[in-house]
Amino acid sequence: MMKIERITVKKSERALLLRNGDFERVLGAGTHWLFAGLDQLRVEKFALDQPVFRHALADYLMAQEPAVVAAEFVRVELTEHEVGLRSENGVLVEILPPGTRRLFWKGLVEVTVLVVDLLAGAELPAALVARLTQTQLRQRAVTGLEGVLQVQVPEGTSALLSIDGKVDRLLAAGAYAFWKYGRTIAVELVDLRLQAVEVSGQDIMTRDKVGLRLNLSATYRYIDVQRAYAQLQKPADYLYRELQFALRAAVGTRTLDELLENKTVIDDVVSAFMSPKLALYGIAMESVGVKDIVLPGEMKTILTQVVQAEKQAQANVIRRREETAATRSLLNTAKVMEDNPVALRMKELETLERVAERIDKISVVGGLDQVLNGLVKLR
Repeated sequence: MMKIERITVKKSERALLLRNGDFERVLGAGTHWLFAGLDQLRVEKFALDQPVFRHALADYLMAQEPAVVAAEFVRVELTEHEVGLRSENGVLVEILPPGTRRLFWKGLVEVTVLVVDLLAGAELPAALVARLTQTQLRQRAVTGLEGVLQVQVPEGTSALLSIDGKVDRLLAAGAYAFWKYGRTIAVELVDLRLQAVEVSGQDIMTRDKVGLRLNLSATYRYIDVQRAYAQLQKPADYLYRELQFALRAAVGTRTLDELLENKTVIDDVVSAFMSPKLALYGIAMESVGVKDIVLPGEMKTILTQVVQAEKQAQANVIRRREETAATRSLLNTAKVMEDNPVALRMKELETLERVAERIDKISVVGGLDQVLNGLVKLR
């Protein structure tokens, strides 16, 4: 018995005709009359607006049906050193990893694949980086981005690029992207602006066995980033440790009195200790200074007593000096009055005036001469 089937394929579709499970042909748009006979027919339809062809027969078609593949599909076969950039209607939609073998339907969506040789370099061209970052120009995100390392280097910083564990170059501010296939890419951002480091809570003993707690602040900047990271695993940690050593060298070789008399000696010693060392690694020390010097409680009490004693001694010296000057002045005045009766009389009147200022009421008996003679007797 002969069996006839009618199959309708839309203009936006394609179909695969399978006879007894084997591929027979591709059915285009239109009405198809299929004569089954004793065979088992199966028709699988595919929407052309989804151009990706995912089917178990994909490898068979590429191997055994090259004419069918050339007529109906866009064929992609990448080696292990190639990457594919797939676009649909001119818009990048997917990054195909190395070794990809895939088919895409022709007819409704224009599929193009740009093949990139990974051996030509790890960095993506600037135009391609812009296409990856300008997501507002497409309706869906690009798939396959896990094979690309995208880097944004802000203004005022740079990035140290390492490929397979070896420093390659320094990246200036801007946008970059690198292929991760077949290589290990690492990027470390480095701030080129002035940076600060705090060395806090350092307990150090002076030469005369007085324990101090100091807080140090320093600022620095990178002069040669590649040299710094080529010789130091973590430049910031190295700087912190060296500041600790410099601070101990400055404090441990001086007495407390020397440190208190010249508070900038620590800054000068630390700066002189650090500058030549850091210059070897491409780092410049901009400034360094001790923020706080904290004394033990008992030492504070002793120093307070010393200061009080010093101030008291200074006050006594000043008081004795003033008393001596006052006595000398009185002696000079007495010598003048001894030889000058008018001056003596003027002094008497001055004394009477000061006495009168403290008396509310004065009764005069015998006239003014009696008051002067009776009240003021200097001789």
